[in-house]
Amino acid sequence: MDLRECYAELGGDYEGVVGRFHGERLVLKFSLKFLEDGSYALLRDSLQNGRMEEAFRASHTLKGVCQNLGFTRLYESSAALTEALRGCEAPPPEADGLFCQVTKDYERTAAAIQKLQGAP
Repeated sequence: MDLRECYAELGGDYEGVVGRFHGERLVLKFSLKFLEDGSYALLRDSLQNGRMEEAFRASHTLKGVCQNLGFTRLYESSAALTEALRGCEAPPPEADGLFCQVTKDYERTAAAIQKLQGAP
């Protein structure tokens, strides 16, 4: 799998990110580093333990990373969750559904990047 195919699979903006980064080299480097980012795990753990301020910060960080890397699908779901968590002291009713979508999008993104990483 090449970088363009990876972006197609994860629902990303290949052309936009390659344009912003002036080529594929840095996009590839930072896309692979995404697998090491702990924002999703922190978000999941924070929501499970009712730490809403921490959950908001983690979702906001995940949203920003995805926006910078052109991971459009995951950006959109994490942005929706970020806004739902903004200023909350307890999980809002829609948090479970939004987090479920973030999880699906995160897993799809990570799987595509892992395929890219395994490419010869």
